[in-house]
Amino acid sequence: MSISNLINEQIRESMKKRDEVRLSVMRGIKTAFTNELVATGFTPQSEITDESALTVIKRLAKQRKDSIEQFRNGGREDLAVQEEKELVVLEELLPKMMSQDEIRPIAESVKVKLGVEDTSKIGILIGAVMKELGGNADGSDVKTVVESLFS
Repeated sequence: MSISNLINEQIRESMKKRDEVRLSVMRGIKTAFTNELVATGFTPQSEITDESALTVIKRLAKQRKDSIEQFRNGGREDLAVQEEKELVVLEELLPKMMSQDEIRPIAESVKVKLGVEDTSKIGILIGAVMKELGGNADGSDVKTVVESLFS
């Protein structure tokens, strides 16, 4: 089942169960899919690829994380809690991200393969590790692991 079809199914289930948070998030995802299609030159009726769908969902999750931080800094705990509820729903749709312990051996092998000896090429190393992991790890975790290889 494609991600787009899964979202449609989730919308129907959320309506039946009267789950307002999940329904709101799923409708938001569907809208984001349409916006992504239009932005990439397709018609809104086109079918979004699973790869593009995951990219959109990751972007929405990152937006929620940023919003949570901003709301907490602004003393708006009520809004932060709402964003956290939405983030939980989004994370259910994403593949499990690799832990820093799982990232470390891959980062070490890429470092050796590229022959990176100092921090002057740390950006290149981070990019190469991210490419190797194929989007299965959070960028901030990759950065932390790579930086720790030089300390």
